[in-house]
Amino acid sequence: MKNSAKTVVENMFKAFSSGDADKFVATVSEDTGWVYHGTQIIPAGTFKHKEGVRTFFTNIMERTEIINFEPQQYIVENNMVVVIGREHQKVKRSGRELKQKWVQIYTVENNLITRMEEFATSEEVT
Repeated sequence: MKNSAKTVVENMFKAFSSGDADKFVATVSEDTGWVYHGTQIIPAGTFKHKEGVRTFFTNIMERTEIINFEPQQYIVENNMVVVIGREHQKVKRSGRELKQKWVQIYTVENNLITRMEEFATSEEVT
């Protein structure tokens, strides 16, 4: 179970990095729930079901250019995968660049992500 849960999350990250919404959404369950607690700059949000996760993905891809997305450490216990990482993005509308550090917690059941919760901090790059 450990390796398969981590593989599911890694596959989701690959879909995210490639900008493939269909492959991204294919990694989550029908009843998935995603909670983004927000940062100093980016507002919080809750996303439910596959369509909510598609909205989460589309919002990011339409509004930002991902300069760097780097999962740095995986901690796996049973069906839970905790990922510590960072990212650098450019807001398309304003040209502002943001850097974030984050912790994402995934629950994986039957090879699909059933829950994601993200805690992040962000700063504007000057």
